[in-house]
Amino acid sequence: MVSNASALGRSGIQDWLLIRASAMLIALYTLYLLGFVVMSYPLTYDVWHGFFASAFTKVFTLLTLFAILIHGWIGMWQVLTDYVKPVAIRLVAQLVIVVALFAYAIYGTVVVWGV
Repeated sequence: MVSNASALGRSGIQDWLLIRASAMLIALYTLYLLGFVVMSYPLTYDVWHGFFASAFTKVFTLLTLFAILIHGWIGMWQVLTDYVKPVAIRLVAQLVIVVALFAYAIYGTVVVWGV
C-alpha cells in the first residue's frame, strides 16, 4: 500500500473514515444549535450568551471546528491531488491551505474560549 505524507490519514480508508466522522460531528452540532434555537423562544442576547458560556457548548464547538478543519483539509488535498498536476504549484497551494486552516484553528480557539 502506498502512503502519502501529505494526507491526513495513513491511507484512503482512514481519510474516508475521518471525512465520515467529521461530517457526523458537524451534523450533530447543527442539530444541537437548531434544537437550542427552536427551544429558546424568545432568543435574546443573554440567552445566547449563556448558551455559549457553558463548558459543554464550548467543547462541542471547538470539536466541531476541528472536524470542519479536518474535513476541509482532506477535501482540499483530494481536489489538489486530482486536478493540480504540477508538483510545485500543488505544494504551494497545500502550504497556503495549511497555513489558513492553522490560523482558523487558532482564531477559533481564541473566539470560543476568550483567551
